Amino acid sequence: MDAPLPQSGDPRLDDVWARLATVSDPELDESVAAMGFVESVELGADGDVRIGLRLPTFWCAPNFAFLMAHDMREAVERLDWVTRAKITLSDHCHAEEINRGVGSGHSFAETFPGQATAELDELRVTFRRKAFQGRQEVLLRRLLADGFTATQLCAMRISALAALELADAEGARMCQRYLEIRGEFGGPAEGSDAAFSTSEGEDLSPENFTEYLKDLRRVRMNAAFNANMCRSLLKTRYGEAGE
Repeated sequence: MDAPLPQSGDPRLDDVWARLATVSDPELDESVAAMGFVESVELGADGDVRIGLRLPTFWCAPNFAFLMAHDMREAVERLDWVTRAKITLSDHCHAEEINRGVGSGHSFAETFPGQATAELDELRVTFRRKAFQGRQEVLLRRLLADGFTATQLCAMRISALAALELADAEGARMCQRYLEIRGEFGGPAEGSDAAFSTSEGEDLSPENFTEYLKDLRRVRMNAAFNANMCRSLLKTRYGEAGE
């Protein structure tokens, strides 16, 4: 469950936090805001926004750190009143390079010339696929617990899933998060298309449903383990403020 976002009473500050809540750690599929990675948000003059970014360790993978800083900048600069979002990563072995690269609008390879030979598009797709699988698994298990059968879930259409009225906010959130990513994986995503399929778009069948769920669980548990470890490391590094 996501932690509640800070409420400042300043609509512009709340706008920034809401945008940051849409940016995920690509490896964890968790919001950088919910993970406690956003250290500070300050509003300057003329639409200038300064955001502090901190990570659980000094040596967190620079490619993930770059992606988060890049995505935070893009998300906040989509606000129509923001003229510039400056992301400052601190306490990281590559903070200087990443801050300079993201601030200048450079790509990852341009930020690390001679060290990085490829951009991060393939890496991003790999972890988005894992996010799709993890979100699908938790939603399928939730719907099974609500009384749906494997046969019903294999036959469900996207329009029917979108129209479901789940009894609690957490169930509704699971459904929303899955539908958000369904268009990226799982084949065609019109209302008449299958709500649940493999990431490659293959149909699910009741006969292999249990084994399929087990495979998805392994993917999700790996991300969940890493997320819990990151929370613990962040708390150890920064104390209660890291929660």
